[in-house]
Amino acid sequence: MLAHPTPGRPLIPLAPILSASSFRRAHNAPVRTVLDAGEVRLVTSGRVAIALALRELGVQAGERVLVPAYHSASMVPPVLWRGAEPVFYRVCADAAVDLEDLAEKMTPGVRAVMVTHYFGFPQDLAPVRALCDARGVALIEDCAHCFIGERDGRPVGAWGDYAIASSMKFLPIYEGGALVSARHSLNKVVLRSAGAGFELKVALNSLERGFAYGRLPAVRAALRLPLRAKSAVWGLLKKRRGGGAAPMLAPDSSDSSFNFDPNWLDKRSSLFARAMLKLAAPGRIAALRRRHYARLEAAVRDLPGVRPLHPRLPDGACPWVFPLLADDPDALFARLKTRGVPLTRFGTPPWPGVDASTCANSARLATHVLALPCHQELTEVEMSWLAASLREAVTA
Repeated sequence: MLAHPTPGRPLIPLAPILSASSFRRAHNAPVRTVLDAGEVRLVTSGRVAIALALRELGVQAGERVLVPAYHSASMVPPVLWRGAEPVFYRVCADAAVDLEDLAEKMTPGVRAVMVTHYFGFPQDLAPVRALCDARGVALIEDCAHCFIGERDGRPVGAWGDYAIASSMKFLPIYEGGALVSARHSLNKVVLRSAGAGFELKVALNSLERGFAYGRLPAVRAALRLPLRAKSAVWGLLKKRRGGGAAPMLAPDSSDSSFNFDPNWLDKRSSLFARAMLKLAAPGRIAALRRRHYARLEAAVRDLPGVRPLHPRLPDGACPWVFPLLADDPDALFARLKTRGVPLTRFGTPPWPGVDASTCANSARLATHVLALPCHQELTEVEMSWLAASLREAVTA
């Protein structure tokens, strides 16, 4: 169903959605992505890639996996699936790894450590890599926020024994993730299609998300009857199941669930998502995201009570979102939502039992960082409104 903005308030997508601009091939300087870091397997989500990395490492029941206290709850179920115990290590005030705490928790029985490049800012992993090598612990490089980027002359994903990524945070697709390794063969990771229903659902959902925000109107008009037929078939399937849930044609990770379903471990990403990866221009995506980030940073520059999480956007970084650190986050969150500004809070909710006593910095980041969209599919009108609305909300 097509959504409608209210008068004077555009409807802005929080994540990339399909539009005519998705297929533009701008002549931007080439940039590297996590797919340039090593051997690649394209899967349906980042959490599936985590599970595959743990399986490839041979993580066994009773072993421990170190997970950052500032995390998505979706990172933990793959660890539990292996029968391992997640142990949460502290992060610094800017979300960098607390190396002292990491070293302290790297005790016998720890098999792997996950390190996250938050919000598209590549972390300095050289000291983490050295620590892992010295202790005989594997490094899983979490590039879910950092599909595009490099640091110290190396693409993201090149430091870990395995790297995982979430392509659907950077491309207008309904599903997509990657398992990458520069150090190990992925020959044993054999993937197969999830079937025609999955392929069709991904393609149609990707299109419908674009339609919901007013993109591709001619395509929407041409597909009006097939989409109506799809809805009728879907309703019939539900009716035959007695009003219960429809058949699981795609992983629920595509709909913001934190669950992990091991049935998707051997499924490859859809034809649609893989085609979009080939058509995408990473240089254009990075340039637009950096430009939009700069617009939002300029909107709040020198305003009291707010500041970007990081003082600058470094070369080689392609932001996932614009992370704004707010002194009074709940009040600002409410004002932004009232104005119709899309935003999210990473790290909320945390895994049960992880709180300020585990890591005060992670608890503060989860509460005080408000993440606003800066992706490449935002139009000039949307960006202008978004920057103005952010400034108005901060100064209200």
